[in-house]
Amino acid sequence: MLTEEMIRTALKNVIDPEIGLDIVNLGLIYRVDILEDGKIVDLDMTLTTPACPAGPQIIEQVKREVGVLADVYKNLEDVRVNLVWTPFWSPSLMTEEARDQLGFF
Repeated sequence: MLTEEMIRTALKNVIDPEIGLDIVNLGLIYRVDILEDGKIVDLDMTLTTPACPAGPQIIEQVKREVGVLADVYKNLEDVRVNLVWTPFWSPSLMTEEARDQLGFF
């Protein structure tokens, strides 16, 4: 059965090209829901800024990385990415590991 942990692990392959860290450790993934017995993954995410030039690229990578899970979890048919701005992203949403790598103390 597909789990949120598996999805978040897959999303660690999505790297913000401007920052060089994955979007999970950056705190950009707000919510992950698995709907209709694994047919749909619906997630809320944000970007570090609304003007992020890599936004479209990051969203496509999210869909691709989660979509690859359909190779094993055959029920998966759709990945829905909802771009949200509430709460607005801040460095406080990063994991401790990400803050250390970027020099935030």
